[in-house]
Amino acid sequence: METGRSGEVIVVGGGVIGLTTAIVLAESGRRVRVWTREPVERTTSAVAGALWWPYRIEPAASARAWALTSFDVYEELATRPGRTGVRMVEGVQGGATLEETEAWALGRALGLRAATAEECPGGGLWARLPLIDMPAHLRWLRERFTAAGGTVETRTVTDLAEAKAPVVVNCTGLGARDLVPDTSVRPVRGQLVVVENPGIRTWLVSTGADGEMAYFFPQPGRLLLGGTAVEDEWSLVPDPAVAEAIVRRCAAWRPEIAGARVLEHRTGLRPARGTVRLEREPLSDGRVLVHNYGHGGAGVTVAWGCAQEAAGLAASW
Repeated sequence: METGRSGEVIVVGGGVIGLTTAIVLAESGRRVRVWTREPVERTTSAVAGALWWPYRIEPAASARAWALTSFDVYEELATRPGRTGVRMVEGVQGGATLEETEAWALGRALGLRAATAEECPGGGLWARLPLIDMPAHLRWLRERFTAAGGTVETRTVTDLAEAKAPVVVNCTGLGARDLVPDTSVRPVRGQLVVVENPGIRTWLVSTGADGEMAYFFPQPGRLLLGGTAVEDEWSLVPDPAVAEAIVRRCAAWRPEIAGARVLEHRTGLRPARGTVRLEREPLSDGRVLVHNYGHGGAGVTVAWGCAQEAAGLAASW
């Protein structure tokens, strides 16, 4: 039995939450293994946009703290965009206001300014924020983790009891619905259209009067268009009608998008929950289970803050 291995940790889940948590633990001197059902590049995290912004996540106060911790990490990683996949990019957050945003941004120099009516009808906020190229970033996270002595194993887990390490960290996202089990974890389906970038260098996020989202994120060699947030929808098959609507909404903002060649369609299931579950659960055999899941559409935004807190919960074993 492996419980005798002093300090060993198994992190179940190989998305951005699992990898960042594993990195913090490994770089603190722990022996860490990551068990992931899918290769890192095929996890739900790989589908994300991924713009740093607290989105559909509770509790709000904790989420802001986690997000600000993560912002500091991404700002540093953005000094090496070619390696880390992180860049600081300017764009408009539709509907945001200086008053609301400055209350939690704590004076960080994000280049905040109100958008004019011409720039964003209905109001919005210009900001310079971390924008992450997720396939590149996930590869870099895995490399950083293995450089710290960690190992990644592709393995399907049907019961958390399979992980026999002294400390197990549950970063399974939507998988926690069955593994914990926790039926409060629900899918929120997102669909993206990836097109050739017609020269757009800024990002935009906006929600129309009908409640439909439109966003576009310039990534190296492509432009990501979104989006959708359909609760309790499990299908990962791209819907052509939804894709057409996404392109149409984005082209209403930048007409050149309408003629851009489509490269790819992506779908993913955000692991939503009423509140993030980030807590320590002592097991009857003396081992420790740390839960870190339920981040909805803000996993990238809060990853490093949650990783540090989860590592702290694991450290007291």
